[in-house]
Amino acid sequence: MLDDNIELLLEEARENMDKTLDFLRSELNAIRAGRASPAMLENIRVDYYGSITPLNQMASVNAPQPDLLVVQPWDRSALSDIERAIQAANIGLNPSNDGSLIRIPVPPLSEERRRDLVKNARTRGEDAKIAIRNVRRHAKDEIKRVQQEENLPEDMRYEGEEALQKITDNHTDKIDQLLDRKEAEIMEV
Repeated sequence: MLDDNIELLLEEARENMDKTLDFLRSELNAIRAGRASPAMLENIRVDYYGSITPLNQMASVNAPQPDLLVVQPWDRSALSDIERAIQAANIGLNPSNDGSLIRIPVPPLSEERRRDLVKNARTRGEDAKIAIRNVRRHAKDEIKRVQQEENLPEDMRYEGEEALQKITDNHTDKIDQLLDRKEAEIMEV
């Protein structure tokens, strides 16, 4: 039976690892996979009247067709700012402004571009694994500290570290599954 403080440390580590997984999911959703998705523009920031504003807070983004995104700003005076921000984001899209909304054709991906996107996704996945290992290292240090401060048996520390490793392995497996799914989605023609 683990000490309550060690249980709390394990729960905190699990929550931090879950946050890392959620962040990775949102990052992977922003990587385009052949068809148009409003998530592709999720990270776009627009210089709007001197302040940097997320695109989704100043316009609606829709994908009416698999190869087209439509951005409809709530304030038409922001059209050129939005168009500039999309071009500056360097995501390989060329917006066209018709005076009331912005149409963004999404070209099919070349084989080389698909491989680059897979590499990008793998890099983000590796960053997430590093973050999870950092959470594990911090939690392991805290478990050791608690064991020494409260004079707990070493067996309890080892049991806590074993449980922490199982949590870590579970989260890295989930990252691998996410990456495999995203890779299959990107490489699908």
